[in-house]
Amino acid sequence: MNKDLQSLQADRPDIITTEIEAISFYRKMDTVATVDEMIKGKYVLVEEFYSNGLQVLNELKKNLLRKYTDKSFQGQRDYRAAFREASHRLLLKVKDNSLLVKKSPDFGWLELLYPDVSEFYVSFPEVQGMNSSWQWYKKGLEVKTLDLTIHPYYGTYFPTRFDHLKLFDKWLKKYDGAKTNAIDIGVGSGVLSFQLIQNGFENIYASDTNKNAIIGISEEIQRLGYENKMTLHHSDLFEDCEVKADLIVFNPPWLLAKHTLEEGIDKAMYYEENLFPRFFEQALRHLTPEGKVVLIFSNLAQVVDEESTHPIIEELQKNNRFRKDMHLKRDVRASSRRTKRRDSRDTEKVELWVLAPKTK
Repeated sequence: MNKDLQSLQADRPDIITTEIEAISFYRKMDTVATVDEMIKGKYVLVEEFYSNGLQVLNELKKNLLRKYTDKSFQGQRDYRAAFREASHRLLLKVKDNSLLVKKSPDFGWLELLYPDVSEFYVSFPEVQGMNSSWQWYKKGLEVKTLDLTIHPYYGTYFPTRFDHLKLFDKWLKKYDGAKTNAIDIGVGSGVLSFQLIQNGFENIYASDTNKNAIIGISEEIQRLGYENKMTLHHSDLFEDCEVKADLIVFNPPWLLAKHTLEEGIDKAMYYEENLFPRFFEQALRHLTPEGKVVLIFSNLAQVVDEESTHPIIEELQKNNRFRKDMHLKRDVRASSRRTKRRDSRDTEKVELWVLAPKTK
C-alpha cells in the first residue's frame, strides 16, 4: 500500500462556520411562505425537531414539481438541480459533533470528518446524505459476486445493481491469460479489484481521483488482509503509474457530463469529453504485449438520448490503437424485485468490452 496515503484528508460537505442571517423554522410556522423565501435565496435554520426539516423539504418538492413538469431525462435533471440549490439553504446547527435539534439521527461522520471544528452549520440534505452513508458504512453491503461485505466510505460510489459485476465475474472466471499485474482505474469501492484478487491476480495497482475512495479502500484492504496485494494511488488515470499490466480494468462513468463536475460521486456518474481519449492513449502504454483492456460500460446514454455517441465504439472506429476481442451484454434488472421499472431504462443493458492492442 502506498505510504503517502496517510496524508490524505477526506473531502467533506461544505459547512458555514460564521454567524449567518437565517429564518428560524419551528413546527407551527407557515411552511409554504418559508419555502418561498428559500427559493428566493434566504437561509432557513431548522429549530426544535429534526422532523421540521423534513416538513420543509416536502413542501419544497411540491413547490418545484408544480414548476418542473417535464418528465424527460433532461427535465428531471433540471428539477433535481433546482431542488439541490434551494434545499441546501435549509440548515442544521452542529455543536461538539452533534446536531442540536431533538430526535435527530446519530451518525459518526460528524466526528470523523470534522474533528477540527466544534460549531458550524450544515445543510439538511448533506446531513441526510451523511446519515444514509453511515448506515451503509457500519452495516456493510453484501456483494454476492465476492461472497463478502464491503463498507463504502463517505462520498464513495458503490453499486446498487450488480448485473455489470456478474458480467465481469463470468468473463473473469474464463480468463486464461497471465495474472501477475492488473491495473484498476477508478477503483471506487474496490469491487473490481477484489474480484481480481479472488480470481488469482497477484498484484493490483488501483487509482482514483476521489480521495475518499482511496481512504475507504485503504481501510477495506487492511480489514480483508489484502495489504500485500494492492497498491493505492490518489491520482488521475495512470498518473505516476510505472506498471505494465496483463489486464487493465475500467468501470468508467456511463453518462457524458453537460455540467461542471463536482468532486466525488458526481465524477463516478458523469465523464468529461476527454476522459476516454486520455484513457485509451495512456492504457496502450501500460499493457504488456499480450495484455487486455476490460471496460465495463452501459448503453444508458443511448437509452436516454438516441443521438448520444458511444465512446468505446468511437475509439475502435476512429483510432488504430485497439481491436475488439470480445463484447458481452446483459439486461439490467430493477434494483428491487418488488419494483417494476416503468421508465426508459427498461431497455438498458450493461456491457463488457475486451480490447487488445493492435499489432504494428
